[in-house]
Amino acid sequence: MIARIGTMAKVGLLVMATAAFSSGANGEDIRVGIIGLDTSHVIAFTKLLNDANDPKHVPGAKVVAAYKGGSDDIESSYSRVDGYTQQLQDEFGVKIVPTIEELCTLVDAVLLESVDGRPHLEQVKPVFAAGKPVFIDKPVAGSLADAIQIYKLGKEHNVPWFSSSSYRYYESMTALMQQNVGEIKGAISFGPAHLEEHHPDLFWYGVHPTEALFTALGTGCESVVRTSTPDTDVVTGIWSGGRVGTLRGLRNQATPHKVILFGTDAVAEQEGGGDYAPLVVEIVKFFQTGVVPIEPEETIEIFAFMEAADESKRRDGAPVTIAEVIEKAGGMP
Repeated sequence: MIARIGTMAKVGLLVMATAAFSSGANGEDIRVGIIGLDTSHVIAFTKLLNDANDPKHVPGAKVVAAYKGGSDDIESSYSRVDGYTQQLQDEFGVKIVPTIEELCTLVDAVLLESVDGRPHLEQVKPVFAAGKPVFIDKPVAGSLADAIQIYKLGKEHNVPWFSSSSYRYYESMTALMQQNVGEIKGAISFGPAHLEEHHPDLFWYGVHPTEALFTALGTGCESVVRTSTPDTDVVTGIWSGGRVGTLRGLRNQATPHKVILFGTDAVAEQEGGGDYAPLVVEIVKFFQTGVVPIEPEETIEIFAFMEAADESKRRDGAPVTIAEVIEKAGGMP
């Protein structure tokens, strides 16, 4: 299990978030900037924050500026970035700026939304340098090594950040975790796991059901084995205390998502889905307080789980430890 941030470090992170939560405390909307306008999350999140008439409007923050970004070698990025940029300007009056550095002078907090995880490390550097709290959308990076570098830079600059899939905060997931099944002994999470050639297999879309699995079991995964076919991945992790978590990634078939909990007293299944609003609520709370809802160490373990699954595939399904892949990727401080 990865060590947690100490109390004094958390105090430091709160200090660095002063600009953001001071705005909220004064009754003013926190000014939010977006980096990367090539994902549908950009429009969905901005509508929730900026449109007071939206039935699920999340008050307390408003998107005021954005940096376009975009990746020339990912079709789902370059084919959408211009349209989303124009929509932000036309529907929400968001100012488009030429650099991330300029963006940071106009805002209190940042949403790093680039659909491509590879540029996240370079894109977050000026945000950390400016001391702005930042939510980094999935995948947190294009490699485990880059994710660890983001972690180290956040600590170095004493700036709070977090990353999460919306799956973690779905109302159906919250309801599942409130069920009394006794001591949780294991879980199964299944969901879509479409691939993208520039990212490790599970980073692109498998991150969603993986995050749901960690929502169920928490941190403490020790080793991973993976079985892979063109249509399906089955990744089994052994957690501390002998708990077993299984991820079933689905491709070229029906791709629903669900978590099943196995407890000492009962088995419970997730019923229904969810939307982005609960995640955006958590993001705004984070911008207001500087308190991260998910420790960065948990995010690193999630991506180490997915990297270990890739390594297990390379080794024809042999077990791979979380500690091994973290050390290979540069190690945690």
